[in-house]
Amino acid sequence: MTASVTPTHCPYCALQCGMNLTPAPGGGVEVAERADFPVNRGALCGKGRTAPALLSSRVRLTSPLVRTGGVLVPADWDEALSRVAEGLARTRADHGPDACGVFGGGGLTNEKAYALGKFARVVLGTSQIDYNGRFCMSSAAAAGVRAFGLDRGLPFPLEDVPRTGCVILVGSNLAETMPPALRFVTELRENGGTLIVVDPRRTRTAEQADLHLAPRPGTDLALALGMLHLVVAEGRTDEAYVRDRTSGWEEARAAAMAHWPEYVERITGVSVPELRAAVRMFCEPENAMVLTARGPEQQSKGTDTVGAWINLCLATGRPGRPLSGYGCLTGQGNGQGGREHGQKADQLPGYRKLTDPAARRHVAEVWGVDPASLPGPGRSAYELLDALGTDIRSLLLTGSNPVVSAPRAAHVEERLRSLDFLAVADVVLSETAALADVVLPVAQWAEETGTTTNLEGRVLLRRRALAPPEGVRSDLEVLHGLAALLGVEKGFPTDPEEVFEELRRASAGGPADYSGITYRRLAEENGVFWPCPAREDPDGDAEDTGAGPEDRQGLPEHPRTAPGTGGTGPGGTSPGADPDAPADGDGSGGHHPGTPRLFLDRFATEDGRARFVPVSHRPAAEEPDDEYPVLLTTGRVVAQYQSGAQTRRVDELNTAAPGPFVEMHPRLAARLGAADGDAVTVVSRRGRAVAPARITTAIRPDTVFMPFHWPGEGRANTLTNPALDPVSRMPEFKTCAVRVEAVRED
Repeated sequence: MTASVTPTHCPYCALQCGMNLTPAPGGGVEVAERADFPVNRGALCGKGRTAPALLSSRVRLTSPLVRTGGVLVPADWDEALSRVAEGLARTRADHGPDACGVFGGGGLTNEKAYALGKFARVVLGTSQIDYNGRFCMSSAAAAGVRAFGLDRGLPFPLEDVPRTGCVILVGSNLAETMPPALRFVTELRENGGTLIVVDPRRTRTAEQADLHLAPRPGTDLALALGMLHLVVAEGRTDEAYVRDRTSGWEEARAAAMAHWPEYVERITGVSVPELRAAVRMFCEPENAMVLTARGPEQQSKGTDTVGAWINLCLATGRPGRPLSGYGCLTGQGNGQGGREHGQKADQLPGYRKLTDPAARRHVAEVWGVDPASLPGPGRSAYELLDALGTDIRSLLLTGSNPVVSAPRAAHVEERLRSLDFLAVADVVLSETAALADVVLPVAQWAEETGTTTNLEGRVLLRRRALAPPEGVRSDLEVLHGLAALLGVEKGFPTDPEEVFEELRRASAGGPADYSGITYRRLAEENGVFWPCPAREDPDGDAEDTGAGPEDRQGLPEHPRTAPGTGGTGPGGTSPGADPDAPADGDGSGGHHPGTPRLFLDRFATEDGRARFVPVSHRPAAEEPDDEYPVLLTTGRVVAQYQSGAQTRRVDELNTAAPGPFVEMHPRLAARLGAADGDAVTVVSRRGRAVAPARITTAIRPDTVFMPFHWPGEGRANTLTNPALDPVSRMPEFKTCAVRVEAVRED
């Protein structure tokens, strides 16, 4: 490794693939392979390979903008920050602190997410803060906390996936959303394991499956309950595990037994023989996993749906056993860390509850404020956006583009326009930034140092490879400047490592304990898995999370990785080394090695047992009827990412995926008289979208699919339903009733 090579991580999805950045001829950087990172072993998707294109001043903001005479015009930083501070201060003085809102993003580093939450609660004194990660995996998080007492996307490293016996992949299209991760299920099958994919579409991932189950959108809950019914009926329950490691089984079993296979077939469209085959494939191997993604989670019953899949895992004795269990494939780059450290409406740093008096005391002491001054929980993401212009009069938004990404997006756009004041910090002039009174250009991934936490709970160090363009500042500098203008001179440093050191203290003793993690360790060990408490807890209040260094014991012998693909992992073990070996960290320096695998000894509940939660099928918030007879589901394509604010500015990616489309079955197309490529209109109770038809037998005849990356008339989220899960407050992106019409030329 030479001084001119910067090892870092991709700015996009939650894999946080390792990459090297090298100087490019003529300026900027180029991406080079980094084979030592175990998650991607050098492989990158097209988005990762082309990420340096976003660093160009041709596609990004390089000067603050202020609205003058109805038009955004360039301004200097003093004027821009003064306008933001004045707008927020005026709202707070006229309407109270809760009239100021803050909206963050799942792509912000841990340091930024931490500082943003602190800014909202300490400087503005508002409870009204949430982030777009609420739209990502909040249902899985809520279900994980209910069942296990702790939420971490994957409670085991991805490297365990190829070594299990069966994986049920529910509502995930890895081949397009996380292409480098597809190798893990490919290796699973090469090792003799089996793959079951649950998806209403025959995606590129489903084509890899040994069994593809295609339920109607919104019926994943019934499918999981039908499988659990068969587990009980066929005598496949792990009675000893249920007795020794769980509670609540009787109630959950009774609920599942009401979902007999023929009833589930009528609800889901999945045949009884397919159900039986799936149960057999899942139960026969010694080890098996269920991995969920947005399909089952982005529903108005998403928490219960994920809970049903967890119940299936618990009944068969999977969680907390080597090479087995339940996990969630987090979507956004820092969707995990982003909610752990304070930008979520109900949480404080360290994944502490905002309603917990002890948590409030601990964090308030770190922040140097009175615990009573900290506001209580605020609105969830959609509820916050829905309140704009009424209860919430001013908004500071960073790292998000809800004009494209939020459900019922036309309504959200209207709410944003109704604000007294809107400030947006972003890399590009997104559709949301274009509505702002002040736009602040901020640095991005390769221009600043900071940490992220990937889908495995592996805390990583992104390193600065080059300076941002003149006129661009970091989010930490923005918050520092605003805090000073609003009367808080101290507590908002601009150095990310200094922020992380404070984050370590704030998280100490919490469920997501980072206190034993340092920048030096992250650089030397290729990431560290949380929880990782300091050996000497600085506050003496460490909580038992059901996870510790002993949780690495009891694993079967792990074959060593081929030369050139390893790298030092947590506790001094390489990703391919025997996990039973002693961690070097325990013998040199005495630091905690981190926790790659959770729950092997006990769960993070008060009694150490996992909890079954009884759940029953219920319909989606909006079912088809005579006026809206078709189901719409939404998702991603491989060449675009989230709202597309960044990827739509990369020529290579736009060539691969230039615009929206409506995927439909030939039978539906025939009824409409639509040919492939013809414009069709999709209408829901919230609005209409127009896009070309893409006709394929890979989708159910009663369902259409639209990707959600584009604004304008093809905006899929104009149509989607903001009905919320009662626990997670996740909107129902994945299913709503629509009608499809051919566009007739005059």
